Amino acid sequence: VVPWNYDIEKVKATEPELVFMSNGPGDPDHEDMKPVVDTVKSILKEIPVVGICLGHQILGLALGGETYKLKYGHRGGNQPVKELKTDNVFITSQNHGFALHKLPNKVKETFVNLNDGTCEGIESRNCWSVQFHPEAAPGPMDANILFKRVLETING
Repeated sequence: VVPWNYDIEKVKATEPELVFMSNGPGDPDHEDMKPVVDTVKSILKEIPVVGICLGHQILGLALGGETYKLKYGHRGGNQPVKELKTDNVFITSQNHGFALHKLPNKVKETFVNLNDGTCEGIESRNCWSVQFHPEAAPGPMDANILFKRVLETING
């Protein structure tokens, strides 16, 4: 576990097998976050990256996407999300006011919010992320399969 503002050299010094970016508050495109986005761009060249919530948004920015403020944020444990690969629907827990869009061709959208059609997941070479909380317990456990995917990402 490292602070949000570690630079690439400090991250590499920990010799991680994977960088997992967690949730947090705020605007992912805020000026203070630019160094974080740049660090993630560098990390992606060498280390697998997984993100949730704010980490999802930061990863999307690092891959060349954009974020925007939602008119109505996604709040609560009742957000239906569809996995595009399988058409499976998960009821997810969310608490965010920004979303990704305008993704470059190298980035594949993997999940979509069924209430408003916003991007809820992405993947690209060596990385993936989701906008929602993949709760293991307590609460909704529909999407806990994503924890298995974290291990698969580490193991190649």
